[in-house]
Amino acid sequence: MISTVIPVYKNTALFLKNLRHNLSFMKNTEIIVVNDDPEVNLTKRVKKICPKAIVINNPKNLGFGPSVNLGVKKATFDYLLFLNSDVLLNGPVEKALEEFRDQKLFGLSFAQINNNGEISVANQGKFIDGIFQHSAKKATKKTTTLWPDGGSCLLRRSYFNKLNGFDPCFAPFYWEDVDLGFRAAQEGYQVLFYPQIKVKHEHATTINKYYKKEVTQAINYRNQLLFTWKNMRGLTLFKHIVFLPILALKLRRDKSFRQGLGMAVKKALGGCA
Repeated sequence: MISTVIPVYKNTALFLKNLRHNLSFMKNTEIIVVNDDPEVNLTKRVKKICPKAIVINNPKNLGFGPSVNLGVKKATFDYLLFLNSDVLLNGPVEKALEEFRDQKLFGLSFAQINNNGEISVANQGKFIDGIFQHSAKKATKKTTTLWPDGGSCLLRRSYFNKLNGFDPCFAPFYWEDVDLGFRAAQEGYQVLFYPQIKVKHEHATTINKYYKKEVTQAINYRNQLLFTWKNMRGLTLFKHIVFLPILALKLRRDKSFRQGLGMAVKKALGGCA
């Protein structure tokens, strides 16, 4: 009933360790591993742990969203479990399937226990001065959330495909799940924060290990701008045109913002907005 898609980029030892742990909670699920490191082939090592797993070795690095999309193309079941390679389950997720009796439900975003022991909460966001900004909202019970966290969520496959999955314009990472949730809401679908399932997430272990901080900040700025340009309309668009020069002036000494803005413009001119 569930197809589990696990994107992997390097950090192989941690991934294999977590896979061994998580398999005990995924006995009745289809396992699809997408290896996004073209320098290694993970098939033998994954098959040794999970013989029935489907393993995709990308011939070139694609990034998070496109890798997950590839995995989904191999999925055969109605529901998709997305797990980052640094996420640990603490129980089976099948019990959550009963929530999908509501036909408006697109997905469930699990509560994450972060490195410092804090538990993640629901997400919200809105356009402020013409640029989209997201934030957290306190929640201890099941409640609406703006997007399903791409690293640990359960989604309805038919709706994911109808939305054309993650937008590859946000690769290699950041904002693709925000964009997916926003587009789902535009279609009238609902995403719920679902604290009944908690996972342990060693957050950003891959990104922080293999990307410099200034690079990740620039990509974050780039994708925030791309998201805004892609999804703004009407008065929001007008406000953005007015406030973007002010924002650029305010952040003129921030090298990451300048780089992010330049990359966003280049992406937009290439059709990503």
